[in-house]
Amino acid sequence: MPDALTRLLTRLLGARRAATLLQFLRFGVVGTAGFLVDTAVLYAGLALGLGLYSGRAVSYLAAASTTWALNRAWTFRGAAPAPMARQWALFLALNLVGFAFNYGTYAALVAWVPAVAAAPVLGVAAGALAGMAGNFWLSRRFVFAAAAA
Repeated sequence: MPDALTRLLTRLLGARRAATLLQFLRFGVVGTAGFLVDTAVLYAGLALGLGLYSGRAVSYLAAASTTWALNRAWTFRGAAPAPMARQWALFLALNLVGFAFNYGTYAALVAWVPAVAAAPVLGVAAGALAGMAGNFWLSRRFVFAAAAA
């Protein structure tokens, strides 16, 4: 992130909170890249004859692998080296927990908030934020733990 932003956030939040916020922002940028990969691979799979479900399974693996690699190289670059295959598998497994946060938030809001039931995009957005926050915390705490220090 630009040095001016880092200095400003450090002055406003303190060094530790600023570092965490910047890491979270990088995580969000990586997640956006993952979304683009997910979408592109899904549509490529559909064009090649994969169905909606098998194409989505392939696109999820491609997106999750992309986000793992980018997070390893950029977001959590300070993490201690870990065996790549183990770290990748742990990242995939923990992202399923993030999916549960995402879907759970969406489902709860659709069920209990009439405005969200009428405009489900609000639930999708809230779910995405909940899933991202969950995935960030799990990745930071368990997959790339040394980078959190």
